[in-house]
Amino acid sequence: MTNTMTTELKVDGMTCGHCVKAVEKALKGVTGVHDVQVDLDAGKATVHGDADTGAMISAVAEEGYAAQVAG
Repeated sequence: MTNTMTTELKVDGMTCGHCVKAVEKALKGVTGVHDVQVDLDAGKATVHGDADTGAMISAVAEEGYAAQVAG
């Protein structure tokens, strides 16, 4: 049985739908990510999977956005 985690990231700098798609694509490219939902209004991304948090934050940063674990 697979143990899938849910991680919420606060993402700063998103202003439009293009930003959302860029963040989604970056996160989906991280090994271990199974699903991603990005909420522009809330400025957050919800990631399902067993990916390394640092790798997710780095992937978002490579697209030009600042990310950190929400909470």
